[in-house]
Amino acid sequence: MMLGEETLEAIHQELIQRLDLRRTDIDRMPDGELRALAQRHLREVLGKWLPVDAPQSRELEQQLLREVVGLGLIEDLLADEQITEIMINGPDEVFVERRGRLMRHGERFRSSRSLAGVIERLLQGTGRRVDESSPMVDARLPDGSRVNVIVPPLALQGATITIRKFGTRLMGMQDLLAAGALSAQMMEYLACAIRQRRNIVVSGGTGSGKTTLLNCLSALIPPGERVVTIEDSAELKLRHENLVRLEARPSNAEGRGLVTIRDLVRNALRMRPDRIVVGECRGGEALDMLQAMNTGHDGSLTTAHANSPRDLLSRLEVMVLMAGMDLPLPAVREQIAGAVHVVVQLARAADGARRIVQIAEITGTEAGRIQMQELFRHGNDGFVAAGNLPLFVDQLAPDERSRLVALFDKAQR
Repeated sequence: MMLGEETLEAIHQELIQRLDLRRTDIDRMPDGELRALAQRHLREVLGKWLPVDAPQSRELEQQLLREVVGLGLIEDLLADEQITEIMINGPDEVFVERRGRLMRHGERFRSSRSLAGVIERLLQGTGRRVDESSPMVDARLPDGSRVNVIVPPLALQGATITIRKFGTRLMGMQDLLAAGALSAQMMEYLACAIRQRRNIVVSGGTGSGKTTLLNCLSALIPPGERVVTIEDSAELKLRHENLVRLEARPSNAEGRGLVTIRDLVRNALRMRPDRIVVGECRGGEALDMLQAMNTGHDGSLTTAHANSPRDLLSRLEVMVLMAGMDLPLPAVREQIAGAVHVVVQLARAADGARRIVQIAEITGTEAGRIQMQELFRHGNDGFVAAGNLPLFVDQLAPDERSRLVALFDKAQR
């Protein structure tokens, strides 16, 4: 006997209603106990429609249990290692990114109420909430995945979930090299820049691999240095011995308790850091980050959204002005030119491949304009050196200077 969609929806709603009557109790129940309770109620409900020993009964039981007390189809998508992004546009539309390609997933959620229950369970334990009064939320799942939820009335087609998954294996520069994200010469240059305490900004669009590259670059920081990471939602996975991880906090239901990235950057300066790693600069914290880079915290790292190194400089100017300080533009540009040494530009190709497309070095200001020189780029001929030597080459010991000069000469040939 096959049950129709309307019958399945009725069973689903009755089970949710039964559990809602015990809401004050089930909120404190362990997962195993809650699943057992839901299973007992579900068998009673299913018994009205199917014999207990019917072949379809067990399959339906598992499916409905997963929807009511689990994460529904999201559980399978999170477990699939080939999927890097999950996008849910209301209960009827589920898309995934698999191996860099977007595709529609065949399954859907049974109803808007079912999706709302999944969102509630997804956010349990994250310290974040979403409802009509606070209809947007960013959170980090226990496995490190980043989740964004936006619900009606802002999301017109229903609750929308975007989950950015991160691999369980910690990637390194060699992995990026094997994936064709950069050349061996670029990898050696970046390792040298980290050792020489160059301040680096990783720039790129959404999904271009900024966080992955920031992780790899941070792993090159020499041991024995104190590293402080600051993020909106903690995504960086560093294995540094002297590591302090800080995460921003949204305001609570009463509008209190907000701790911003900017607050954490200012506090980090009192924590005796050798390096400060900010997951992403989006606003006024850029000013504090630049000041930290200009006042003895060389070798710091951050990311920002921009389409090119030149666009990044304009973005930084705007972000500094967002701090609310009445600074003249020439002074802002002097701050940027003095603080940022290297810009690494990432891009995502049409086939889903993510790679470094340009590495540029800030050389100073001239006539009120920030100057830069290109070191590497990716074009039709692959990765090539632009023919310029890094500014810090003269600061190197003779043997390391010779290796770096030879590296760029090799890249040119």
